Parts: sequence; C-alpha cells; structure tokens
Amino acid sequence: MNTPRKAFGGTIAVLLLNALLLVTAVPSARADDRDKCRRQIEKIEERLNHEVARHGEHSPQAESRRRQLREERERCWNHYHSWWNGSDHQWHTERDWEQR
Repeated sequence: MNTPRKAFGGTIAVLLLNALLLVTAVPSARADDRDKCRRQIEKIEERLNHEVARHGEHSPQAESRRRQLREERERCWNHYHSWWNGSDHQWHTERDWEQR
C-alpha cells in the first residue's frame, strides 16, 4: 500500500534527481555554445583576412567583415562576458576588442 509518506519521499527523490541532472547538463551546454561563438568569430576573421588580401585594408568588403566581426564579438560578450581573439587564440574578459 502506498502511504502519503512514501509518495512524498518518492517525489522528493525525483526532484533531487532532476535537479542533479540539470546542474550537470548546463555547464556542458554552455561550453558548447561558447565554442560555437569561438568558431563563428574565427570564421569571420578568416573572411576578413581574405577580403583584405583580395580588395585591400580599407575596402568596403573589408569594412563589412569588420562590422560583422564587431557584431559577433558583441553577441558573445553579451552572452558570456568574454570574447575570442583568433590572433592570439584566447578568450578575453575585458571588452577591449576595438583597441586590438
């Protein structure tokens, strides 16, 4: 026979298990998202380098890629309070990409 006390204990056990699963799953999802952010920045940096080599440092094409790069870094910053610099292959925790 299922008493209220046993049902309550089972409910608590299920809630604790769900909380444990949530706590362990969130960091890996966040790391995957941050890695996606890094890959996107690297892709835009590569396109920027291509446009500079093909059309010149101050060409409209290069400026367009620079704008995309700033937007992507801003998006990453807003989500993770850090941004990826492909030149030195590291995350930065200061919002200083305009100076680089």
